[in-house]
Amino acid sequence: MFEIRDAILADQLDALAGLPVPESYRAVLVRKDEQDMFAGLPAKDKDPRKSLHVEEVATPELGPGEAIVAVMASSVNYNTVWTSIFEPVSTFGFLERYGRLHDLARRHDLPYHVVGSDLAGVVLRTGPGVNRWKPGDEVVAHCLSVELEDPAGHDDTMLDPQQRIWGFETNFGGLAELALVKSNQLLPKPAHLTWEEAAAPGLVNSTAYRQLVSRNGAGMKQGDVVLIWGASGGLGSYATQMALNGGAIPVCVVSSPEKAAIVRSMGAELVIDRSAEGYRFWKDEDTQDPREWQRFGKRIRELTGGDDVDIVFEHPGRETFGASVYVAKKGGTIVTCASTSGFLHQYDNRYLWMNLKRIVGSHFANYKEAWEANRLIDKGLIHPTLSKVYPMEEVGQAACDVKNNCHQGKVGVLTLAPTEGLGVTDAEKREQHLAAINRFRGV
Repeated sequence: MFEIRDAILADQLDALAGLPVPESYRAVLVRKDEQDMFAGLPAKDKDPRKSLHVEEVATPELGPGEAIVAVMASSVNYNTVWTSIFEPVSTFGFLERYGRLHDLARRHDLPYHVVGSDLAGVVLRTGPGVNRWKPGDEVVAHCLSVELEDPAGHDDTMLDPQQRIWGFETNFGGLAELALVKSNQLLPKPAHLTWEEAAAPGLVNSTAYRQLVSRNGAGMKQGDVVLIWGASGGLGSYATQMALNGGAIPVCVVSSPEKAAIVRSMGAELVIDRSAEGYRFWKDEDTQDPREWQRFGKRIRELTGGDDVDIVFEHPGRETFGASVYVAKKGGTIVTCASTSGFLHQYDNRYLWMNLKRIVGSHFANYKEAWEANRLIDKGLIHPTLSKVYPMEEVGQAACDVKNNCHQGKVGVLTLAPTEGLGVTDAEKREQHLAAINRFRGV
């Protein structure tokens, strides 16, 4: 593994094809025999630092249409938090069901689950049938793993019945020194970014692109007023950039003055600090407060000059969904994913049906959407929102940051890269965008 790392650091990428792939590697994982360790505890008391381990694991067999990647850096997404606290279900159920699909899938059904749905690194090996990629290619990976043997997936791969999220519903994820991916997960690494910067956008950037821009999501157009919850967070920070780039008018909801300052630095002008303004959409655990929806809608119209929102970029879920449905304009769209505050949504259907609003479910992105989202990064039109980077040994703390919303943007993790700041091959382009690249650092 050290030979592989040193060849990459020395930019001797052509040598990688001649180096042996190690029989084992270090990886961040959860253990099947610990999946009940938090039984009976409320979610707030479940600690990823207790369940995420860094251990040596066997390198999986390389199959047709697949690649093994040397991972230089990765990042933490909320699906890693869910895996680490075994909510809403243990991910070992996903691996067991996948393992029953066919012989190659059986590799994934193991007593441990290597997690992580982002990576930036270098291709080490490709399996039979892979022609686009070769050893030595610098890549990032999106997290759609799909079999594509069913006709339902050939119009939109996200509709394939065997669509899975790599590193969450499959094994051998990106929080590791090596990762196993399907070759159609690979994308070119943006040359002006470091390894940790390049690893940060993948899942959230592609998710935001489909949810907000794609015709499979909200289909945002110029002039649309877009309400973005958590506008400085992992998903929201990319949605905010896309709204601004696409000629829309974002109304950014944040929870502190510091987060408000971040979205303003991106160019957003309409900002609601929900903590400062004291919105409480729930009177108690079981009862929402429509008067707070009304107060929130009034505040939006004050900011927009009287306009209601065309699109609600909804991902908190239970806590905010009733308000989201209420504030969308007549004929507007609430596009939803993630539900990080709870999966069981409640809303007043009168405001939906009588005002001809739409609720659109959106989940990750297909290969085309992920490619376009990565292209925006490569063109310097969208920038990473990386705020902090941990070594792999401290991934439990990184996951705690995300779980407890103690972070801004994205939290990165170094895997093979020994330090931050490595991997840039286009310094001139980087210099043009340096301020935007570093906007979230240290916040």
